Amino acid sequence: MNRSYRPLLLGMGFTAIVAGIGFLLAELPVINKTGPLAVAILLAVLYRHFFGYPEAIRTGIQFSAKKLLRLAIILFGLRLNMSVILSEGLPVLLRDLLVIIFAIGLMIALARLFNADSSLSVLLGIGTGVCGASAIAAVSPILKVKEEDTAISAGLISIVGTVFAVGYTLIRPLLPLSAEAYGMWAGISLHEVAHVALAGAPAGEEGLGMALLSKLGRVFLLVPLSLLLIWFMNRSKQEGTSNQIAFPWFLVGFILMSLFGSYVVDLPEPVLETTATITSFLLTMAMVGLGLSVSVRQLKQKALKPLLLLIVTSILLSVMTYWIV
Repeated sequence: MNRSYRPLLLGMGFTAIVAGIGFLLAELPVINKTGPLAVAILLAVLYRHFFGYPEAIRTGIQFSAKKLLRLAIILFGLRLNMSVILSEGLPVLLRDLLVIIFAIGLMIALARLFNADSSLSVLLGIGTGVCGASAIAAVSPILKVKEEDTAISAGLISIVGTVFAVGYTLIRPLLPLSAEAYGMWAGISLHEVAHVALAGAPAGEEGLGMALLSKLGRVFLLVPLSLLLIWFMNRSKQEGTSNQIAFPWFLVGFILMSLFGSYVVDLPEPVLETTATITSFLLTMAMVGLGLSVSVRQLKQKALKPLLLLIVTSILLSVMTYWIV
């Protein structure tokens, strides 16, 4: 092995091994509801706490945390069927837009009211409003947040979203909602695509279809939200400085992949499922790299308030969206 590539390959291999362990542990009972991403982040945080950061392979770890993260977001575009959203989802898009504004606005307001960490609160608001860890990963380079904050936010959103998704399945028989109405409620209020799929399954094919359509509308709005954030961040910089926000070109890849899957080639379901698995694994590898930057000593002090505010925001979002379905 060429010595110049050794830290790169070993670092990538390390994140792949931890991600693989996360996937295996996520198959166990109870843990399987949480998902591999949250498990892998926790493993990375614990490794850093007990063994320190593996400096010798930092190059590969950073490659996973940055480059593979962007590749995962690009591949995530295949999940977005633009033709379905544009043809059938305009009323849903309006609800989705309201959800995003509500979630982000409420998290920011609560963070200021209770003096919580602003960086974590904004990321959690975007994750709650749009599409969980994937949205957090997409906007982090734009907002120039610390890797530690990205990892913490992704872990918290995955865990809280899982709890809410399980809760939805438990209360489903008690709700006076049709299958489609329940599916829409789950799709416009839950955090990640996986959470929506988990909660929407008990409503049958019609309910699950509506749930995923509603959720994909929020994924669709990730692009204009990102462009708005770029404009806001650049506008907030002092005039005359060169420290402008670089355009996140991986979002162009995200759009192109969604256009490719929507209008160019009708990909068969097995291909989409395989691509989704690869995307999840790459995203998990990236989160392992980010998770290694998290200090357990600072975690409790920094993340407790944003976690509580995330729970409050998620509850109020569920209540609000229930009444607009």
